[in-house]
Amino acid sequence: MSSTAMIAPKAMRDTFLLSVYEIMLKDPNVFFVSADFGSPVLDKIRADCAERFVNVGIAEQNLINVSAGLALEGFKVFAYAIAPFITMRCFEQIRVNLGLLSEVRPMNVSLVGVGAGYSYVVSGPTHQCYEDITLMRAIPNMHVMSPADQIAASKLPEKCLQNNGPKYIRLDAQVLPVIYSDATFDLPQGFFEHQSGHDVCLLATGYMVHTALKVAHKLQSLGVSVGVVDLLDLSRFSQEKLTLLLSSYQAVVTMEEGFSARGGLDAMMFDFIARNHLNIRMLNIGVTGTYRFEIGERQTLHEQVGIGVETVTSKVSNFLKSIK
Repeated sequence: MSSTAMIAPKAMRDTFLLSVYEIMLKDPNVFFVSADFGSPVLDKIRADCAERFVNVGIAEQNLINVSAGLALEGFKVFAYAIAPFITMRCFEQIRVNLGLLSEVRPMNVSLVGVGAGYSYVVSGPTHQCYEDITLMRAIPNMHVMSPADQIAASKLPEKCLQNNGPKYIRLDAQVLPVIYSDATFDLPQGFFEHQSGHDVCLLATGYMVHTALKVAHKLQSLGVSVGVVDLLDLSRFSQEKLTLLLSSYQAVVTMEEGFSARGGLDAMMFDFIARNHLNIRMLNIGVTGTYRFEIGERQTLHEQVGIGVETVTSKVSNFLKSIK
């Protein structure tokens, strides 16, 4: 039995918050701010670290203001809300109070958004989040991280405290399969190679890593040599190591649970390939650029918007045929 098979699946936010809780018990300089959003683990923080916990209510703009003020007083702050609300509802406050101000004053604020992509499947497009990678990457000094499972998520709080500046961590709201163990996860590199190949590399982030692993299995049965890379750290991954890894492939396919051709992972990798003079073809797999109001299972919604396993397998197969 693999080490991952022995780990009980949990929601990312629970393992992330448990790590924050354990840190707060030891570090009196860590403060937690919530926008009227909770969890059982958060109840432990509220109970045992009451003097360093505040609920600002359904007021995400004030969440950023309070977090910035605490950071200026020397606290290391975790600000917690639903992903679309902590990124879009208060974007100007993030830009001015965190992005601009952190250029001239030392401050450490980590924005924790729960509900990346389609993970709030029954809540519709108001609570789903396809734009956050694009928006947070638009702030020059924002450090964006997008874990694919609970183990990766549990490692991020410690990383957030190591360096000043604003950070955005996008967490899935659903309980996902475990794909890492404590022993296998390499956080400093910023990405993890699940398997290697030479025809095409599926470069995915967040939930789409799980899709990439399934697509790779299907493509391998068709005789395609496939690599799979989880790009966890969208801002500070090792560019030298990723350049070396991708240089052995004919093609790379980026996979994101966000709008395609709207400045997300695809734009980042187009720029990366050009700047590093990689002779490699690229295809982006992302959500078709329209809002949808259908309610259903995530896999069904993904097929409808062009990022499901069957659809992606077909797109990648056709792409590889076109470049031969």
